[in-house]
Amino acid sequence: MKKNLFKVLATLVVALFATFSLSACSSQGPIDMSSVSAVIDVRTPAETAEGYLEGALLIDWQGPDFGTEIEKLDKAANYVIYCRSGNRAGQAIEAMKGLGFTGTLTNAGGLDDAASVTGLPIVF
Repeated sequence: MKKNLFKVLATLVVALFATFSLSACSSQGPIDMSSVSAVIDVRTPAETAEGYLEGALLIDWQGPDFGTEIEKLDKAANYVIYCRSGNRAGQAIEAMKGLGFTGTLTNAGGLDDAASVTGLPIVF
């Protein structure tokens, strides 16, 4: 019984750590956009229809073409990635690293946070 409780608690701690480590900090300072090749919005088409950053590449993390579209990008370049909360952006960043991306991959959190740190306007 105690071993099962320990396993459950350990699993919860790992899950919480992963959640917080994948989400962006809202206190993140401005990003130097001169070194960024592209901003990538990894939200769904329904979410991006409600607004996205001007000039952002819209590549749905949950869509079937995510890997194909990401593979078209320069793996040595720097990218800013955002979603609704930073969670999917973090997952996308890990996937990009797994695909051999070596540039700086910045998790800008959600749409409003991303607009704040990049200085890009939200368009509809």
